[in-house]
Amino acid sequence: MAKQKILFINQEIAPYVPDNDLSIMGRELPRAMQDRGHEIRTFMPKWGTINERRGQLHEVQRLSGMNLIIDDTDHPLIIKVASIQNARVAVYFIDNEDYFAKRQMTTDELGIDYPDNGERAIFFARGVLETVKKLRWVPDVIHCQGWMSAVVPLYVKTAYADEPSYAGTKVVTSLFNKRLTNDLGSKFKQSLAFRDAKPELLADYSDNFGFEELEKLAIDYSDGIILAQNDVNPQLLDHVKQKGLPTLEYQEDFAEAYENFYETI
Repeated sequence: MAKQKILFINQEIAPYVPDNDLSIMGRELPRAMQDRGHEIRTFMPKWGTINERRGQLHEVQRLSGMNLIIDDTDHPLIIKVASIQNARVAVYFIDNEDYFAKRQMTTDELGIDYPDNGERAIFFARGVLETVKKLRWVPDVIHCQGWMSAVVPLYVKTAYADEPSYAGTKVVTSLFNKRLTNDLGSKFKQSLAFRDAKPELLADYSDNFGFEELEKLAIDYSDGIILAQNDVNPQLLDHVKQKGLPTLEYQEDFAEAYENFYETI
């Protein structure tokens, strides 16, 4: 099998966050593909709950310093990196003082979803895609895991479609059940618009994006779908079937199956 360059865009990766299906797959999948000889890059948000000293994170000055404009506001992009020692996998972290540095993951200390989770996902997606361009690294496959990466497929197929880094890239989305409680608010569509990701592309979606709507957006702009758990939301399964996308059913022994799936899309 031809070796591929695979970009993993993860919401969570163990051991930087507690173990769950999403965070464990965030660690084990890149390791498995690297062990099989593929070239990988791995990204996740630098959640405020991550202990930088314990995780041995350090800033990458040559990649930091860009400002991303979201909803007419400049947000500085900070890139940090660390290595999962037992997995021998390097992880790049997307950081920003407003969106990540002093905050938990999806919810605040009272368990309430952050009202700007949508903007956080937009910043994360654009931060990853801009950083990969700076790395001068051209992925064959982008694999998105978790709702935090759900706007990546839209951007790859529209706003970044003419970028040499992504011109021939295929996008895979894994569907998990870890979800948002609240919707992303009426400003999400406005904030999402960027370059060729025009507002009219979002006309058929609800004005208040919830979890299902966000995942449908990811599905609509992906080249393949993986069911990462065996009890994925039935509404999303129906949407995948309607789109007629190549789909990989849930696999306990995932490495070879995922590798073959990358090859077929």
